[in-house]
Amino acid sequence: MTHSKNRRSRSRLSLALSLAASLLTTPAALTANNSTLPSIGGSGGLISGQQEADIGQQVMTSIRRSAPQIQDPLVYDYLSSMIYRLVPSAPLDDRNLSLALIDSPALNAFAVPGGIVGVNGGLFLNAATEQQFASVLAHELAHLSQRHFARRMQQQETSAPLTLAGMIAGIVLSAVTQSDIGIAAIAGTQAISMQNMLAYSRSHEQEADRVGLDILASAGMDPRGMPEMFEIMMRQNRLQGNRLPEYLSTHPLTQSRVADTRNRAEQYPDERVRDGQEYHLVRSRLQVHYAQSPEIAIETFEAYLNRDDAQRNDAIRYGLAVAYHEARQYQKAENILRELLEDNPGRITFQVSLAETQISQQRFAEARNLLQGALSRNPGNYPISMMLASAEIGDGNGSAAASVLRDMSRQYPHQEQVWLRLAEAEGMARNIVGVHRARAEYEVLMGDWRAAQRQLRQAQELLPAGSTERQVINQRLGEIASRLQEARQ
Repeated sequence: MTHSKNRRSRSRLSLALSLAASLLTTPAALTANNSTLPSIGGSGGLISGQQEADIGQQVMTSIRRSAPQIQDPLVYDYLSSMIYRLVPSAPLDDRNLSLALIDSPALNAFAVPGGIVGVNGGLFLNAATEQQFASVLAHELAHLSQRHFARRMQQQETSAPLTLAGMIAGIVLSAVTQSDIGIAAIAGTQAISMQNMLAYSRSHEQEADRVGLDILASAGMDPRGMPEMFEIMMRQNRLQGNRLPEYLSTHPLTQSRVADTRNRAEQYPDERVRDGQEYHLVRSRLQVHYAQSPEIAIETFEAYLNRDDAQRNDAIRYGLAVAYHEARQYQKAENILRELLEDNPGRITFQVSLAETQISQQRFAEARNLLQGALSRNPGNYPISMMLASAEIGDGNGSAAASVLRDMSRQYPHQEQVWLRLAEAEGMARNIVGVHRARAEYEVLMGDWRAAQRQLRQAQELLPAGSTERQVINQRLGEIASRLQEARQ
């Protein structure tokens, strides 16, 4: 993990993504009666499913290009598992979702037509329980399931949804580059229509509350996590006085909304749900990530452990191990991780973290043996596979790393980091065709179709005519040519 380098950039990113979400599917918190959030929902209308998919693709491309993302496989794997725990309970027409994990400590989450769900790292920091965390995701899935964006566009009688995708791209770019150009352009050309779009969001937020509570209950989560999360936001608001939390500055929350949600939550059976351990392990990992320094993180987790009720708290012990690792005190980290594995045999997070510590010490053979054993018990596991690839690359075994990453590219074709690492491994293995093919898929995800075309043509030139691999490349080139033709029309 790496620590944040630019607090100002994160601040602007959070504000921009909050605004982006307000243009599309209101983010996780609920708004006041004079809400400044957007709306979307229902079925039919002017916005087709394909148009929503196009919007989602454009926005995801913009996020990949411009927004700092958390690339930690353990964090991504947890978020993915929680989303797909909730999805079967959500009335979604299309359950093929794409996840964006934004590297910002600000509390924020957003949903975009086309099945894009985004979460800031700061959501983990602010949600004290897994139930609270899940409530935000359930609220976002509710917005998607009710197609609030399509309904709002229908009310506005506009048929230019892709304009909004461009607007969001400008907002995200402005956040990352610390430039106001994108926002200024929106203010100059879309101010009136934007104001109209934001005028009817309260009813959609209330609808998302109700549907989100149902999603939580149906998924075996505690609906009471939602009002608890809203109360955390209200408490932050009071503590910060005139300086609103960034999330609430664009998404105001009132006590009446909190009370209404709590009343609704209390109507569900009182079956308190215990948090899964994994949530608190990932939360500890991100607490270290966002600490001012590894040393401060060590002091914090050591203080936690000194409390009488925390001596056997695995999440606190794990957080201390992660902090030791970041401070390059590898032996201390390893000692804790081995103790945790004795108490929790086979726990993937502890195995991956122990291997990470071994790789940092260039003990590649030990890491490989640990990870290969874990992978044999958990075939296709994303964090194990990505850490195994890192071990092989670190040890100079490009071919072995490429073999693992090719499997990952088939399972996670929309993870740009997988393609980048595969290109690196193929280069180490001197498989130049493989490098070009991996780079081409990376460029596709980044929205640069011409760069992808160039990469594949270079691969094509290295292969004999009629070979099976060349035929595969020819087919992919044809698909890319069709996309480029569509873009010109």
